[in-house]
Amino acid sequence: MPKLCTSGHDPGHYPPHAYAEPVTSILVVEDEPTLAEAIAARLRAEGFATHLAGDGPAAVRTAHEHVPDLIVLDVMLPGFDGLEVCRRIQAERAVPVLMVTARDDESDLIEGLRTGADDYLTKPFSMRELIARVHALLRRVERAAEIRNTELRTTELRSTDFRSGESRTAEPGSNGGIGGIGGNVIPIGTGFAPGAAAARAPRPLRFQAIGTSAGARILEIDPAQRRVRIGAGRNRDEAHLTPTEFDLLACLAGQPRTVLTREKLLAEVWDWLDASGTRTVDSHVKAVRRKIGADWIRTVHGVGYALEAEPAAGDGLEPANR
Repeated sequence: MPKLCTSGHDPGHYPPHAYAEPVTSILVVEDEPTLAEAIAARLRAEGFATHLAGDGPAAVRTAHEHVPDLIVLDVMLPGFDGLEVCRRIQAERAVPVLMVTARDDESDLIEGLRTGADDYLTKPFSMRELIARVHALLRRVERAAEIRNTELRTTELRSTDFRSGESRTAEPGSNGGIGGIGGNVIPIGTGFAPGAAAARAPRPLRFQAIGTSAGARILEIDPAQRRVRIGAGRNRDEAHLTPTEFDLLACLAGQPRTVLTREKLLAEVWDWLDASGTRTVDSHVKAVRRKIGADWIRTVHGVGYALEAEPAAGDGLEPANR
């Protein structure tokens, strides 16, 4: 991930050689020129490089040509709408998308999340909130990249040990374990965050509905590969979750049967420290339910959500063996 330019000056005033590292670039897709320029100006003031597009075809073309690190995408566009733009861009490569919409209908918001958007903002909005969400999305992307790099290094070390005939055992508190516990055990119920212990889990987590027996439908969460599967026995279908949806489910899986408030989820998953985006949580939960089944997540009205599941029969507190 290119690093953010922290200078207080407008990056456009510097010659190209003045940067030691590339600046994070953001594509702003908005058909209202005044608003588009206002958003771009505020982003540049924050140290980002910006590109503009005013319709669907131009957005797809600009994303292909400039490969932005993040896209601020309006839903209502000429040519074809933001949902189609998101589908086409995500089909080419994964990129974080902040969807902007004037429509406050929940079905529209859910559809945006299904096409690959990571978050949404409803018009009218403040520039302060937009910037906060942009920074939060970029932090999560950088955190996910660090996790993947850690997993790759761990895999390489294990492969080297295997070829040399050596065997390593994780010591308490070492990188091979989680919170001082050996690497083969996940401390379910200790509240691991999606970007920390949960994402370093060496094996998938397997859950079943409360009170069911062996052979029941299983929810399998693989933090290392960031994949989710649902089904009974060996017949499990993969649920294709967006990065945000996966982080949300992983956060709930950290404390199954424990109600996490919307504010807690906002802080853990979105890195927000205020409660201004609680409806974002609701919409993402609804999107996750549509993909894995509504019965896995329980709503506690006025409070938050809980993963209504327990470790799969025979697994205890250990992840599934493969």
